[in-house]
Order: sequence, then C-alpha cells, then structure tokens
Amino acid sequence: MERRSIAIPLVLIISFLSLLDPSVSSPQIRVLSAERRIDLTSHLVRVFLTLKLENTGTSEASDVLLAFPPTEAEHLAILKASTAEGRRKKKTYVPLTVNPAEVHDTPNDARLFSISLRSPLKVGETTVLEVFYIVTHSLEPFPAEISQSEAQLVYYRDSAILLSPYHVVGQVTYIKTPSNKVESFTRVDPTSRSDTELKYGVYNDRPPYSYSPIIVHLENNHPFPVVEELVRTMEISHWGNLQITEHYRLKHAGARHKGVFSRVEYQSRPMVSGVSSLRYLLARLPPLVRSVYYRDEIGNMSSSHLRTNSQKSELEIEPRYPLLGGWKATFVIGYGLPLHDFLFESDDGRRYLNVSFGCPLLETVVDELTVKVVLPEGSKNPLAVVPFPVEQNLETSHSYLDIVGRTTVVLKKKNVVPDHNIPFQVYYDFNPIFMLAEPLMLVSAVFLFFIACISYLHIDLSIRKS
Repeated sequence: MERRSIAIPLVLIISFLSLLDPSVSSPQIRVLSAERRIDLTSHLVRVFLTLKLENTGTSEASDVLLAFPPTEAEHLAILKASTAEGRRKKKTYVPLTVNPAEVHDTPNDARLFSISLRSPLKVGETTVLEVFYIVTHSLEPFPAEISQSEAQLVYYRDSAILLSPYHVVGQVTYIKTPSNKVESFTRVDPTSRSDTELKYGVYNDRPPYSYSPIIVHLENNHPFPVVEELVRTMEISHWGNLQITEHYRLKHAGARHKGVFSRVEYQSRPMVSGVSSLRYLLARLPPLVRSVYYRDEIGNMSSSHLRTNSQKSELEIEPRYPLLGGWKATFVIGYGLPLHDFLFESDDGRRYLNVSFGCPLLETVVDELTVKVVLPEGSKNPLAVVPFPVEQNLETSHSYLDIVGRTTVVLKKKNVVPDHNIPFQVYYDFNPIFMLAEPLMLVSAVFLFFIACISYLHIDLSIRKS
C-alpha cells in the first residue's frame, strides 16, 4: 500500500512536467545537421535555415519546434517553412504550417514556434526542412550619429550556435556582409572570414538550448527606409474604376545626421557625401495604372518617373529633399486601376476584390499598416480573407452622393515587409439595383432645379401689381 501511495504523486509530477516541457511529451527529435545563412546586405536581415531531422524516439512525430531569442522573436516579420519532395529536377517544395507554440519558462527565454509536418515522421526516419525568416530593426547604428561624409557602421547581434530545443549533432553558420569592410567580430572557434562572408563552425554535439552570443561590427551604407505609418485606401466603383490612395510617414532609421547639411558637397561628391542617404524610392505598382500622382504638404512633385507596360508598373520617386539618418518625410501616392482586372465573381454569386496587401515600396519596413477597402454603397456581408494574421474591423465611410454611407473593411498589421505584398480577397454581396442610386439622385437634383427655376419665373412675389 505504501509503494502505491508514493507512485501516484510521481505520475502527477511527470504529467505536470510534460505540460511545461514539450520535449517530455513529444517524440525525441535530433538535428543531424543545421546550416544557417544570414544575409546582412540590406537593413532587413534574411535568414535561410536548412535542418536535417531524425526521429530517435519511440513514437511518430507530427510537428517540429523552432526556437528564437526573445529580442529576435519580437521583430520577426516573416516565418516560412517547407519540405522538399521528389528528386533533382522533379524536386518541389511544399509549404508547411507554422504557428506560435504556447510554451513558457523555456531556457534562455526562448520563444517557440511549431511546424506541422506534411506526414508524421516515423521512428528512425529522417526529413529535411527549409526555413526562411526575416527580422526587422536588428541592425543597430554605431556610432549612432555620423556626419555627412562618414560611412554608416552597424552592430549585428546573434548567436554563433543555433538556438534549438533539440540536440544538434553538427551545425554551421554563414554571415554575408554588404562589403569586406568589417570592423570587428566575435570569434567562437572555429571561426573564419573570406571576403564578404563570415563562417562560424562546424560545431558538433551541442545540447538543447545552447547559446553563444556574437557581435559583428560592419559597414552597411544601405539606407534604412522605415514607414512609421501607412494608410492605404482602396475605393471600389462599379462603374469601372479602383482608386487607391496611400498616405506615407517615412523615416530614415539609420545613423542620425549630425552637423550642417551641404547641398553643394552632396551633389559634387555623390559617392562620398551622404553615401547612406535615401535618394529615391521605387514603388512596384500593378500594370496599366492611370492618373498617377505624387505630392506632399506643399503640393505636387514632378521628380518622379513612371515606367509601365502590360506586365508591371514601376514608379521611381525622388523626395523633395534627400533623407539622411533621422530625417522624415510625409507624402501621398495615388493612382487608378481598371476594376475588371481586380474584381471577380465567385461560384456562389458573391463578388470579391483580389489585390495586394503590403507596401509597394521595395526594401521598406512598415511599422503600422492600415488597409481600408471602401465597398460600394449597398454592399452587405463583407468578409476579408488574408493569408496571415491581421486585425479586422468594419466602419462606415461617406462620399459624394452617398445616402447611408459605404461599408469599409479595415485591416491592420504591424511589422510589414515586402514579403507581405501578396494578394488577399474581400468578399461581399451586392445588388445591382444600387448602381441606379447615384444616377437617379443626379436626375432628381437636376429635375428639382428646373422645377425651382420655372416656379421662380412664374410666381409673382411683388407686394402690389404695377
């Protein structure tokens, strides 16, 4: 009886530990090899990770965990995973579902994400996963202030050893820099450098949640365009036009400019003076755009070039003044699109708009993005389908000749990068009879105006007859 009374609490303890640590309840996974390639050539840190996994447990594994340091997880903008199927020329990559794992109190305060495998990994089998993710605001300017003629230096902080919840047999990390100008870097033997690439590893037999911090101090003269706030308004008119208006609040988030700005020096020595400044922006717009305009608070700006064809449109815009580190600019871009290229009808009779979600500016981070889709008056039952989590709500907008207002779908998302510029859909119900509302209002207004004129001419308003 005494042995039985002792065994029951032990079972409860093991069950409680399995809730805290996913490695207790999940099948045992081992990382046979891990290759990580970090691209620092712009202000967006892009990481390509290849993992070869083996199930060494006693049961099948249906998901795999990824670990990120807390500072990196906060600025994680994109996280994708895929697995290869087929061989050589017939090889295809199948995307996998990635979701945050609700696990707390992990070593090194690691944030975990769960990758759902396409098919369970059986005992003794291996699989290869391709992981891609983008981290924003990870390059810290140092020094924080530079003069007009100085180069921009930044700090990059990471770990030479892959942070993983599993035992890693062998791993290597490659860091690609914009140039061979590297001031310093942390050495974790074996460490080597070749031209624009740093190599950390190969490191063997590392236990779970191993971490070895490193700092790379390098030159990166790429401008750091950050849109602090972007509001994109898409107004649908069933008379054949889709009008898009974008309000930008832009900032150069690189090393702040100190001293006095010299326009003469900036124009006479463009390769030296203001080498990290933001001289122009390139916006990738849909094909066949029309009525494009670009203006700020002062008025229209003609310093832009539009190249358009049936495949794509590129708008190269130059701000009213070059943006150095810490400088800001606000402006508006507007254009129209043929509605028949973006509005379709589903099988159940509902109409839906199919447009791109993110910011059209290339290599730009958007801290706060708001997309407003203004539906025609009389639209009902709106539904937005976005391929990633966003905040959704509805509001009512009023425009010319509106009676009850237009239903507007509002989508909000933070930490947006160019990879978010993918299509999304907004479904809604619409009765074509509502298209007659505005013409009837115009006809009625003109008719009432003529009635008022006729009445004025025929009514005698004098006090006495002449």
